[in-house]
Amino acid sequence: MKLKEFFKDKRVILLIVLVIASIGAISILGIQQGLDLKGGSTIQLQLEKPVDTATMNTVTAVLDKRLNIFGVKDVKVYPSGNQNVIIEIAGVQPEDVAKIVGSNGKFEAKINNQTALVGSDITQVKTYQVTGTEWQVPFTVSLEGANRFAQIAKGQAGVPVEMYLDDQLITSPEVADELATGQASTDVMISGTEATKEEAQTQAKSIHTLLQSGALPVKVKIVGVSSVSAELGDQFINGALIAGVLALLVISAIIIIRYRNPLLVIPIMLTSIAELILILGTAAVIHWNIDLAAIAGILAAIGTGVDDQIIITDEVLKGFKDKKKRSGVRKQIKSAFFIIFAAAGTLIAAMLPLAYIGFSRGATGIGVLSGFAFTTVLGVLIGIFITRPVYAKFIELMLDTRK
Repeated sequence: MKLKEFFKDKRVILLIVLVIASIGAISILGIQQGLDLKGGSTIQLQLEKPVDTATMNTVTAVLDKRLNIFGVKDVKVYPSGNQNVIIEIAGVQPEDVAKIVGSNGKFEAKINNQTALVGSDITQVKTYQVTGTEWQVPFTVSLEGANRFAQIAKGQAGVPVEMYLDDQLITSPEVADELATGQASTDVMISGTEATKEEAQTQAKSIHTLLQSGALPVKVKIVGVSSVSAELGDQFINGALIAGVLALLVISAIIIIRYRNPLLVIPIMLTSIAELILILGTAAVIHWNIDLAAIAGILAAIGTGVDDQIIITDEVLKGFKDKKKRSGVRKQIKSAFFIIFAAAGTLIAAMLPLAYIGFSRGATGIGVLSGFAFTTVLGVLIGIFITRPVYAKFIELMLDTRK
């Protein structure tokens, strides 16, 4: 088999195209790193009861909107099972947003214990204002809400309007004379005073965010908070790179000792690098998080790939011992791929239950291993269908040239 013929093979062309496309995807889209690599905080919320998919989608949507309004730039909100929500935030301390995500956001305004306004009456929340230690959050309400408020406030001049957020009294301004006439007004304001200007700023921002994002359909509570520093994430990456280099050196030494041919190290290493690029390229396209569990899966897949390449090399060498050479090589390659496919099937079968449990339970407990299962299966599939057939052709060419 000539080198020119090798590069004309459809599988070789496919591999080259996919590697180039993967490099482009990694360069343009970037690799989405997990929190344990880039640093940040994780907040785990528990709903008061298990909910259906529609309610869970509402919960995650409200929380995502709430955090974006609050100003958190890099945030991910996703369900974990049917009763937990995981929030990952980068560059923000959890205590800064804990009150926001842990609040139900239910708003009520009462006069003489009669509900005059509720959160669903709010149509627009305007920019909050802070003057010294005093803060104001103006908002408008629907005409229906304004009429209800006007009816309850009629003749109640000087009576407190008790404004509650999650059943906690926030402020209680008195009904102004102009609001006690029974004439509806859509302009409402919540105001208060704090000890410092910073506290007033925080309070105004929090109330503004909660009013604008709306109430959660179920009560939530914070059950876990954890933080990972960016420095620790860098240590993880550096450790993984060092481990990868050491693994390559050990593999190279084993191959040289086994085959007494340093040149055989080159195609095995190139194939492993191609598999790594394809796995990372796929992760970039589908926006899959590369975290510690995913890195472990990638290493496992590449290690399995090296095992398969050694099997292919052994079988090709056996084939060249046959007097018919080419027919003997083809027969041994088929034998090698029978072993490889059987091993891959066993490995994938072992990973699927772990992946299913991980995806169904989310990012808590055993769920964190879903990344390991996914990248392992992805790497094995890429190997048996793309890179290892190309390696078999290449090694056949290389050893045939030496004969």
